[in-house]
Amino acid sequence: MTSPQERQQEQAQEQEREQEPEARRARTDAVVPPHGLAPERRMPQVGTAARTSLTEIPGPQPVPPWGPAAAQVQARGPAGETGPSGQSGQGTGVHAPGGRPAAPPAFDHADPGAYYRALRETYGPVAPVLLDGGMPAWLVLGYHEVHFVAGNPELFGRDPRRWHAWDRVPAGWPLLPHVAHTPSVRFTEGEEHLRRGGAVADVLAGVDPFELRQRAERAADAAVDTFAGAGRAELVAQYAEQVPLHVMAGLFGLRPDETAALERDLAGQYGYGTAAPGRTTDPLHPSRPAASAARLRDTLETVLARARRSPAPGADIPSRLLAHPAGLTDEEVVQDLLTIMAAGRRPTADWIGNTLRLMLTDERFALTLSGGRRSISQALAEVLWADPPVQNVIGRWATRDTQLGGRHIRRGDCLVLGLAAANADPQVCPVQPGSAVGNHAHLAFSHGAHRCPSPAPQLAEVVATTAVEILLDRLPDLTPTLQPSELPWRPSLWQRGPAALPVTFTPL
Repeated sequence: MTSPQERQQEQAQEQEREQEPEARRARTDAVVPPHGLAPERRMPQVGTAARTSLTEIPGPQPVPPWGPAAAQVQARGPAGETGPSGQSGQGTGVHAPGGRPAAPPAFDHADPGAYYRALRETYGPVAPVLLDGGMPAWLVLGYHEVHFVAGNPELFGRDPRRWHAWDRVPAGWPLLPHVAHTPSVRFTEGEEHLRRGGAVADVLAGVDPFELRQRAERAADAAVDTFAGAGRAELVAQYAEQVPLHVMAGLFGLRPDETAALERDLAGQYGYGTAAPGRTTDPLHPSRPAASAARLRDTLETVLARARRSPAPGADIPSRLLAHPAGLTDEEVVQDLLTIMAAGRRPTADWIGNTLRLMLTDERFALTLSGGRRSISQALAEVLWADPPVQNVIGRWATRDTQLGGRHIRRGDCLVLGLAAANADPQVCPVQPGSAVGNHAHLAFSHGAHRCPSPAPQLAEVVATTAVEILLDRLPDLTPTLQPSELPWRPSLWQRGPAALPVTFTPL
């Protein structure tokens, strides 16, 4: 027998069960693909679209992987939306009163993981976002989803000309240099990518690791010599950025004056450098990126002309690329040299900077009384999981209508690969700090045909390992002058690296 109260409870539960399918449909319908957005629909915004709260993120504007600045990040959950049901990674932990999903937090450069977790809990492994200028895209957060997108070029291609939103790109769009098609290996597909990417991989495979280590040792020692007697240094500008710069300059056969010009123009075009970390545009000289790009081309064309006249062809990367049987045109060589330089310098500098930051602020890596130290290789590996130098990559473009992570992806949609978010996917992320040693399943170097070509990660590791070893050997009592929470991160949605790492030490 049941009491009247129990019967009332059973009737209420039955009504809830009858209403549940309709509620699920309503929640699913509230999640729209990144096209045809209703004016009132609010989505997480990435970039200059969110101008109303610029004060939330101080300092220089964030920069994308290869050029002009995005602005800040503002994230807001669509009103009344709780995300589709039955979606991997979807949870109920981000909710405001009344059952609505709470707004994901504003992007915090000190803790981007909180933003990715909130998006994952609200949307699942694939989240709709707005890039600069309100341009819609999908941010792929799930490890398996990023792996799938990067590994299936027949569904998600690299050629941006298939994007269906080109007619809506605003004039002066800051991300245009990164998605506008150029004859670079970055945008090639199919047989053409095999030809171009194969040439780049072969050229990098020709770099002798032992010779590379010697170059890195000389560059590291020279950098330390510039500040060793002062008893203090800023390790990002004076060290982490200098070592890969001079290593790359040597591999490219650059002269000292060309190396100095390269540093200036990389900072001008790609928004990083010692003078103004994270800044890509000079407010007093808005044409600076274009001028820097022109000077970079002039420098590389000068290097190519010298390589053709060299009595010992093949002694440097430009010479080997010119001589490769793939028969690259001069324009293709210039474009691919720019790609090698950009991909080889900044990510390696951030890998060094992130590793030094970890080792100098985490007690697990503190120098012991016996002079021992937890493995440098352990710190390097941990950084690739927890703070990969490249956080997000734009982009891939759907070649046809398809499904991904419970979302309907339209042909021509733009997808941003969330490498850092994928590494932190709770389904695959190493549980304990330090457990990443020997685990190379991270996506720090991406995946698929457009991942870093196989020699590149090994070469970067040689440079990064050597740089960290030389610094700690020569200055074993490095002490940060700021608390870990006070050390600034470069304000970028796309790259991950410290803006500064000031230290003191016993002068030499």
